[in-house]
This record gives sequence, structure tokens and C-alpha cells, in this order.
Amino acid sequence: MSWNESGNNKNPWNQGGGDKGPPDLDQVVRDLQRRLSSVFGGKRGGGDGAGRTGGSGGGIGPGLIVGAALVVWLLTGFYKVDDSERGVVMTFGEYSTTTLPGLHWRIPFPVQTVEKINVSQVDRFPLRMRMLTRDETLVQVDLAVQFRRTDPVAFLFNVRNPEETLADVAESAIREVIGKNDLDFILTEGRAEVAQRTQQVIQSTLNAYGTGIEVTQVNLQEANFPQQVQAAVQDAIKAREDFERLQLEAQAYANDIVPRARGAAARQIEDAMAYRDRLIAVADGEADRFVNLLAAYEQAPAVTRQRLYLETMEEVLGRASKVIMDTEGSGNLLYLPMDKLLERRGTTAERAGTRDSQASIRPLPLPESTTDGRDDRRARVIR
Repeated sequence: MSWNESGNNKNPWNQGGGDKGPPDLDQVVRDLQRRLSSVFGGKRGGGDGAGRTGGSGGGIGPGLIVGAALVVWLLTGFYKVDDSERGVVMTFGEYSTTTLPGLHWRIPFPVQTVEKINVSQVDRFPLRMRMLTRDETLVQVDLAVQFRRTDPVAFLFNVRNPEETLADVAESAIREVIGKNDLDFILTEGRAEVAQRTQQVIQSTLNAYGTGIEVTQVNLQEANFPQQVQAAVQDAIKAREDFERLQLEAQAYANDIVPRARGAAARQIEDAMAYRDRLIAVADGEADRFVNLLAAYEQAPAVTRQRLYLETMEEVLGRASKVIMDTEGSGNLLYLPMDKLLERRGTTAERAGTRDSQASIRPLPLPESTTDGRDDRRARVIR
């Protein structure tokens, strides 16, 4: 039989005659309203004693709407925390608990709220500043700071704006480190040390503030002069490089010339000592000769004087280039071999040059026995 058969005035949910059909939808709604009313503190009246409202077929009551809204509101309390996050649950703005990754439920807004903090992601922010070095030189520094949030609770509650605080701390730290070092050290071998020291200062300050931030790395990307003074600074750098180059060249020249000068000085000292030893030996030899001559003179004075005179005249006349003789009263023809005389003079002069002038023997006067009867003859040497 059709559910809308004419004449029976029944719908598919009404029970007619002795047959039992499906439950009445209005009854189900009324039961739900009753339960919700008991939750919210009472029942809402209306309709007849059976709880029916006017109109054919009934309608959806406000209790059902409230119940559905309540269910939806409760469902909004579910939230999911990713593997790289931590959930910070707050009840009316006050910290309650920290949840780990997974699906969780909390009392929906406005009772409880959840702030998800990524504790694995590494963020980065750049800084560009101008500052003075220890030698009062203006330098422009480009800095890159990498950080991550390690303590979600401290990150949310200890500092009003942790990331701005990190930027301020980084600027203060790099100014402190740059101000304690010279420009040459910063531009050359000190870049890594400056970055490491800056990271240490930043981290210690953040720990003192309790920001919950860990600085993973600080990179000193560039340290150079401002654009307005780069030309003048480049000239100064070139002058410094020229100075260092000339200094190195001078040092190399000194390293070359000083050892040679020391060697020459040592050689001259050795020559002087050898000359001294030679003079001492010659003097000792002359002294010994005089001692021997004295012994011979004591044995034969006249013969010794004559021999000394002849040896002295031979030595003196051997150096002369001209010989003048008195030939009066003699008709003999004198033959003077000039080439032989000059050759002999050169040999004698070379031999005499090896003697010291202070140790030379002055010629003795002729003995009286040899000068008697020879006044008519004279010999003069012109040098």
C-alpha cells in the first residue's frame, strides 16, 4: 500500500491500525529537545500537552539548533600538531600545557587557545650597519643571523617580541665586537673570529633575557668601506701596500748585504791578524839578525863594519837610476849597461818592498880605516 494513499491521512512514520511502523520523527526530536533542555536548565513550553506544536507535520525547534551549534563548537576544539611543532595551550591567555605532535582536543575558543611554534625550522634575517673600528675607521658590515625557537613557552611569554629583540641584540653584539678590533684584522684573517665572537655575545644575551631562541650560525658576509669613502680608502690601502712592499724589498736587500759585509769584515780582520803575525815574525827575524850581527861584531869589529857598509851601499845603489862618478885623473872608459842596471833595480826594489820600512837598517858610516886616502873620490846617488 502506498504511503500517501488517499483517504488514510497518514504519513510513513505514523502508526495506523495494528501495524507497527518506524518511530515518529517528531518524537525523536522532542526527546532530543528534552535532553538538551535538561542540560541548559529546563524545558521550553509550547503546543499542547503532548508537546506538539502547531502546524501540520511539526518543525525543527530552537533546541535542535542550539544543540547542533554546541556540537559544532565542541568539534572546533580538535587540533593537530605537526612533527616539527609544539602546541602551547592557554586558558584565557594563561599558559596551561604544551602538547607534542599528534591530534589533540582543547576547550574551544574563547576558553582555550593554542599557539603552534615550529621548533625545527631555522629562520634567517640580515643586518646592514655602519660602525667604527678600534682604529676609528668607518666600516659597513653585512651580517646574516640564523636562529630557531627551542623553548616555545619562553618564546611566547618571556619577551614581548622575541624576533625584534634578537635583531637589537645582534646589532649591539656586532658593534661591540667590531669596536674591539682593527680594520686590517676585520678585513683579512679576522672575519671568522669576528662572526664566532658575535654569535657568542648574541647567545649569552638571549639566554639572559630568556627568549627561548638558539642562534645556530652568524655569517659576516661583507665588511667594507661605505661607498662615499671607498676611493680615498683604496688610495690609502695602495699606499700601505706600497709601504709594505718597499719594506720587504729593503729587508731582502739587508738580508743580502749584511752577511756579505760581515764576511768582508771578518776577512779583513783575518788579513790584519795575518799581517800582524807577519810583521811580528819579520821583527823577530830582524832582532835575531841583529843579535847574531852583534856577536860577529864583537869578534871582528872592522870586518863587520866594512861588510855592513858594502851591503848597504849595494842595496841603496841598486835602486838608483843614475850613477855619477868622479873620473878625474883616470883615462879609463866606463861602460854602463843601462838595461842590466834597470832590470837589477826592479828586482832589488821588489825584494826590498817585502820588508817593513820601520824594520829597515840605516846604513852605517864608513870605518875610519877605509876612508883614509880616498877623499879625492866621491859617489853620489840621485834618486
